[in-house]
Amino acid sequence: DPSEYDHFRMYIERGKQVDRREILERLVAMQYERNDMDVRPGLFRVRGDVIDVYPSASENSIRIELDGDVVVRLTILEGLTARKLHSPEWIELYPARHHVVSREKLVAVLPDIEQEMRERVEWFKNEGKLVEADRLRRRTLYDLEMLRETGMCQGIENYSRWIDGRNKGEKPYTLLDYFPDDFLMIIDESHMTVPQIRGMYNGDQARKKSLVDYGFRLPSAIDNRPLKFPEFEKYMKKVIYTSATPGPFARQNSNQIVEQLVRPTGLVDPEITVKPVVGQVDHLLGEIRKTTEMGDRTLVTTLTKKTAEMLSEYLVEAGIKARYLHSDIGTVERIEIIRQLRQGKYDVLVGINLLREGLDIPEVSLVAILDADKEGFLRTDWALVQTMGRAARNINGRVILFGDHVSNAMQSAIDETNRRRKYQIKYNVEHGINPVSIQKSIRDIAQGIIKFEKEVQTKIPDFDPFEVDELADYIIDMEEQMKEAARNLEFEKAAKLRDQVAELRKRIEGT
Repeated sequence: DPSEYDHFRMYIERGKQVDRREILERLVAMQYERNDMDVRPGLFRVRGDVIDVYPSASENSIRIELDGDVVVRLTILEGLTARKLHSPEWIELYPARHHVVSREKLVAVLPDIEQEMRERVEWFKNEGKLVEADRLRRRTLYDLEMLRETGMCQGIENYSRWIDGRNKGEKPYTLLDYFPDDFLMIIDESHMTVPQIRGMYNGDQARKKSLVDYGFRLPSAIDNRPLKFPEFEKYMKKVIYTSATPGPFARQNSNQIVEQLVRPTGLVDPEITVKPVVGQVDHLLGEIRKTTEMGDRTLVTTLTKKTAEMLSEYLVEAGIKARYLHSDIGTVERIEIIRQLRQGKYDVLVGINLLREGLDIPEVSLVAILDADKEGFLRTDWALVQTMGRAARNINGRVILFGDHVSNAMQSAIDETNRRRKYQIKYNVEHGINPVSIQKSIRDIAQGIIKFEKEVQTKIPDFDPFEVDELADYIIDMEEQMKEAARNLEFEKAAKLRDQVAELRKRIEGT
């Protein structure tokens, strides 16, 4: 509930009078945990008149310094090094968790939760499902005890219908409820995003139904759910749909359609060639070699993982530096493979459904689509346009569609691409534009990871000199952060912290 969440917001201003005990009680009510040893989001620690808060939505910490009942200093500290960043005049602290509620309101709904549990346990017993009945009773009683004593439990969101005071089936509060009424909604890649929003509710209900049926959750947990699409539509008052292949919903619900066909680089959509399936692999091999001789790269899309792996293996045996890419490969490894493709370690990347939206590789001048005539999700007209667009970042861009006949989807994609290409060429001629390939540094493809690495990495040589004891304490803190990162499966962060700990240990040994 936005109003309930706003009630827990805490405003602190330098020079104002505030009771230290009141600050601590408010932090506990906001679901912050006191821990004088650990340093991670959602905790706070107290040392005399100094209170350090680690907000859940920030990697930096906030230090509140008091002189009696007066706030004398507010400081934003770097979370990892505790170095001073700046001293604001005021700060706002928000709850450590999304699901917060006043104790009075929480205590009032506990009997309702317990009553629902009794009714559901009785139903299980009547159905002869004694294991499910016992499982639900134990879990719910434990949660009720935690809520009663601490105001929080694991999975508190599953009791949100009771806590929010909603009726059965009524829509839950979401992030959209925190925006003003006239906010602008931008739906990127709307041809994919809109169907995903449509499917969120049904997917969640299928999972929740299993939890309820087997006694892991009360039936009211079903109302902790995503919005149904009609409910989501009520928030769609001012919407911009962005997509190279807008879907029917975006077209039907748009008052104005604006096409951005011209690129700043003058690049035009790629030429398209249709080739028969018979002998497609041998023909593809020859085209790959031509592309490699030009110093460019090739993307090949197949319909199955097995085909991608087998084709990749065949190309390697033929002397081509090839690699397959599909959903079984982790996100970090995918990015590294794409980086290596750009660097020239590989000349060919064989994939399925990953070589589409948002993948910009300027070095690719050939996109080959195998079995392009097979009707289905991966070979719709918009899927073909998106895949073919991967060759539109290079001046030599071209596409080969392999199929025994030209399907309706193929013809639609070819017609649309040729329409855009004709307009782009005409525009370039009229304005004297000479197309040039996109220039993009290789590290940009992994910009998110590089940014993450910079945030995690500590410039140890820039530290103020530590006493040996202080440095040893700091190492202990870093080791705890490393273990916590590993428990959270943040292995890249854990590895960075491990390296920093090793460097600090060397410094101690050198003192």
